[in-house]
Amino acid sequence: MQLIKRLWQDKPLQLILFAGLFFRMLAVIFSKGFGMFDDHFLVIEAAQSWVDGEDYNYWLPSLSDPNRQPQGHSLFYVGIIYYILYFFKATGLDDPQAKMYLIRLIHGLFSLLVIYYAYKIAEKKGGEKVAKLTGIVLSLFWMLPFLSVRNLVEVVCIPPLLAATWMLVKHDQEKGIKSFVYAGLLLGCAFSIRFQTVLFTAGFGLALVFMKQLKGALVTGLCFALVACAMQGGIDYVIWHRPFAEFQEYVSYNINNAANYPVGPWHLYLMFLSGVLIPPISLFLFFGYFRLWRKQLLLFLPAFVFLVFHSYFPNKQERFILPFLPFLVILGFIGWMDFYNKSAFWKKRPGLYSGFWVFFWIMNSIALLFISVSYSKRNRVESMCYIAAQKDVVNLIVEDGNRDDFQMPPLFYLQKWISPYSVTKNISAREVWLKYIHLPKSEQPNYVVFYQAENIARRVGFMKYYFPQMHYETTVEPSAIDKLMHFLNPENNENHTTYIFKLKSPN
Repeated sequence: MQLIKRLWQDKPLQLILFAGLFFRMLAVIFSKGFGMFDDHFLVIEAAQSWVDGEDYNYWLPSLSDPNRQPQGHSLFYVGIIYYILYFFKATGLDDPQAKMYLIRLIHGLFSLLVIYYAYKIAEKKGGEKVAKLTGIVLSLFWMLPFLSVRNLVEVVCIPPLLAATWMLVKHDQEKGIKSFVYAGLLLGCAFSIRFQTVLFTAGFGLALVFMKQLKGALVTGLCFALVACAMQGGIDYVIWHRPFAEFQEYVSYNINNAANYPVGPWHLYLMFLSGVLIPPISLFLFFGYFRLWRKQLLLFLPAFVFLVFHSYFPNKQERFILPFLPFLVILGFIGWMDFYNKSAFWKKRPGLYSGFWVFFWIMNSIALLFISVSYSKRNRVESMCYIAAQKDVVNLIVEDGNRDDFQMPPLFYLQKWISPYSVTKNISAREVWLKYIHLPKSEQPNYVVFYQAENIARRVGFMKYYFPQMHYETTVEPSAIDKLMHFLNPENNENHTTYIFKLKSPN
């Protein structure tokens, strides 16, 4: 304990980074699976299929399909994962779980840059006490270790955003252009990972103009454009023979389909952040964030532009706002501590203030310890691992009869790029059976995967009527976090028990 106190006094940043590393390593080791659809199926699944000579999502041009068009996905980050997975294959590493351990490790280490740059920015603008508070919260905030090891572009884009912010904040009183060059290059990298970060770049440009640094705004914008053209425009030109093809499709798709995804009120993200950051500390952060907006334009305006756009745009998903979170914490603590240190009200009530922080750390610690070691989507991952271990899979029938559409099995863990057949509310077992009996024996599915326990006896009975050769193999239970997510939101029907049956050909 004395060592920790001494390090907290003498080397706070190193201690904070170590704390962040410890919990991120817990997530690397124990937090297997994937968090959401996008961080697996739009990254890992696509990249591994390319390594294996396939095109799982049909994202790339094809000689067999000359009419194929861009799908609206940035190929820069997926391309990086492709090269990592290609290296694994070249070195003989084939086990999916082992590959994901290493990918989580890379992302966990990369995420430490968030803590480092947030600390440096807070120290520059608010002093060491504010920097310590900012650093330790971002290091140990309950959801960040879990998110940091995922393949979410909304999280992967944060380090270059904060690094660009540090470049501008660190040299905000200097007249040279080097910091603007670096900032622009980093913002171009962030854009190539996550298109929406262009809003941060626009916010930085506006802030620099308001601060009468027109040359800085111009240099930052030009360097951003240089990297965006090289990384995003260049990749698209090589693949589609026209620059920014994916970005154009992305903008067009989102404009035309904004209402086809979860739609929420304009204040959804404010409520979400107020909740996950644990009130009343979260309310202090919002108060501090808006309090010093005039004095801290470089910290306020870019993130505010990002927040306003996403609050206005109809399609609202909580992960979209994650790049805003560290900026809220940084400027929130700078503004709040400036107010707190001058407040007669809080000086008279130190016990109340301490009580709020005790409550925050108790709630945060419980969630941190639970989430950091949670195996997300366990039933879907382990069911594919089980079938892959049998070494005889030809194809699958996915029975998801409680839903209108079936949950996609993570084929990365199956290690076989198939097109599963499905039984849903809209596709009957008989329809699948009619296809099955006309297939050559070598192409007939030989495993049936049932998702969800609801009505399982009746659904198995229907399948056995058409496939009497079907026999039970094993059951894969969801993890504790999956069960909790379903308990908290019964509409979440992705994290249920999975039942695996084997089909023996009647021929």
